[in-house]
Amino acid sequence: MVNLEWYRTFKAIYKAGTLTGAAEHLFISQPGVSLHLGSLEAYVGYKLFDRTGRKMIPTERGKILFNAVSEPLTKLEEVEKNFQKSTEKHTPTISVGMCFETFQTTLEQYVSSLPFNLIISFGDYPEMLDQLDKGILDLIITPKKGVSPNIEHEAFSSEQIILVGGKEVETDRIKKILNTKDKRQIEEWLKQQKWYGTTGDMEHLFQFWILNFGHKPNFRPNYIVPNLNSIIRCLKGGTGLAVIPNFLCKNEIENGQIKLIWEGDKKLENTLYFGCRKKTNHQAEIDHLKSLFRKVMAGIEAV
Repeated sequence: MVNLEWYRTFKAIYKAGTLTGAAEHLFISQPGVSLHLGSLEAYVGYKLFDRTGRKMIPTERGKILFNAVSEPLTKLEEVEKNFQKSTEKHTPTISVGMCFETFQTTLEQYVSSLPFNLIISFGDYPEMLDQLDKGILDLIITPKKGVSPNIEHEAFSSEQIILVGGKEVETDRIKKILNTKDKRQIEEWLKQQKWYGTTGDMEHLFQFWILNFGHKPNFRPNYIVPNLNSIIRCLKGGTGLAVIPNFLCKNEIENGQIKLIWEGDKKLENTLYFGCRKKTNHQAEIDHLKSLFRKVMAGIEAV
């Protein structure tokens, strides 16, 4: 028997004219809407909508099906409302995009106490900006602003990209080299050290190197680990260098578990932004998440 939710999703798409609008109406993700529609089209054996840009235009068969199911679905929805407790409300689902390390450092500790459903997405910043614009994500944490007129950005904190080392790194030698201000000598010494990097993101290292030496690094890290928090844990074990945001390792530096080696002759700082669509049905939930991020970042800055 066909899943009744497929018909509900079909009706929502027909009414809204977009997958995003249907997702917001049903309080589910846009990929979930696409999955329901694809399953229904496979079940009935024909296309129900023509996809034109972001608009969903019903086909003739789609119009016939809508006329057939619209009234029965409306009656079922009325039955559902009558049997539902008057105080019961839909629990919204909020989809948030950020890097894995930011999630671990900020939001992870509060997930179990949130009064709404949460989906966390990890990816690169251009991809997250695109998903936010399309309605797949409701909120993103990003150091990069997009250009879409549908998205608004709000600065809430900043990060400095710094060079750190393991607690056993001999800093006397590098301090003498840094004091010479000889960029070639500094670069050569750094290249001779053991370096940590992450699987998918070398952007921090590239930005730091370009700003201070005028070109991308011409070496590869010796150790590639899953994420920046993995790097911090590895550095606590001894030697090695890495370039990472300061807010991720501030406590470890304060506790002497790792060492701040160099901030660079030119400091590399990124502004962190909240990104969200200008029109949303989940403003209260988004504001709640923003307040948690501000609370955590203020605590880190105060350490």
